[in-house]
Amino acid sequence: MNKKKTLSILQYALLVLLALSTLLPVLWVVLSSFKPQSELFRVPLTFIPKDWTIQNYQSSLRAGNFPVYFSNTVFVAVVSTALTVLINLMAGYALAKYIFKGRDVIFTIMIATLMIPLQVIMIPIFLQLKNLGMLNSLWGIIIPPAATPTGVFLARQYLVTLPNSLIEAARIDGAREHTIFFRLIVPMSKPIVATIAIFSFMWRWNDYLWPLIVITDNRKQTIQQALANFVGQLQINWSDLLAMTTIAIIPVIVVFLAFQRFFFSGIAAGSVKG
Repeated sequence: MNKKKTLSILQYALLVLLALSTLLPVLWVVLSSFKPQSELFRVPLTFIPKDWTIQNYQSSLRAGNFPVYFSNTVFVAVVSTALTVLINLMAGYALAKYIFKGRDVIFTIMIATLMIPLQVIMIPIFLQLKNLGMLNSLWGIIIPPAATPTGVFLARQYLVTLPNSLIEAARIDGAREHTIFFRLIVPMSKPIVATIAIFSFMWRWNDYLWPLIVITDNRKQTIQQALANFVGQLQINWSDLLAMTTIAIIPVIVVFLAFQRFFFSGIAAGSVKG
């Protein structure tokens, strides 16, 4: 066995170990959600349940309006993702293909906002939502982060790589700007659309802090707030918590698997220097 083949085997072995170290905690959560409460604390610990049960799922679905929380989160994640993709792609298109005074300054300022943490601007955004009457509303979760500097940056960097000749040819043929964008640019931007969609969906689905600030009505809470409700002051219902966590993981995995064939090409294209 030559040195090159040995090195390749070691690299693959290291990648497998890293993948297992990432997947094992998730697999443990999923398998533990089928264990009765008593087995979770049994010594020695068991990885695969000895006494399989779906009681945890039944009780978690009955407790705390879980279907309502789930539907709220689906609405927020889907609508937010659609808005984020549309706004970021439009902004990236303008910064990539239009020439106007101050374009580079605007792009530089937008990138600089990545250094501003959410905690710094939470109070101004909260006051603005209050003035607009959007507190305690799902739209109060959706609207503020609809445009993200990361998404605009990725979209702009990808669209820079598209040839200008296609856009110029469409204009010569009499196509209007909105027609060029929706019928030419959007179909050619599937990789970066998938990338932004995955990032946005995962962020909105797993977001806890901003919904906690905006929402006070229990029936408008998201799934992450519902999970936090299972952590009581004196005790934690671990069985139901693990069952709800498993259900909460499923949509993120489904979205990633649905868009994964575009995801990696979008990441690579979005990193191209414009």
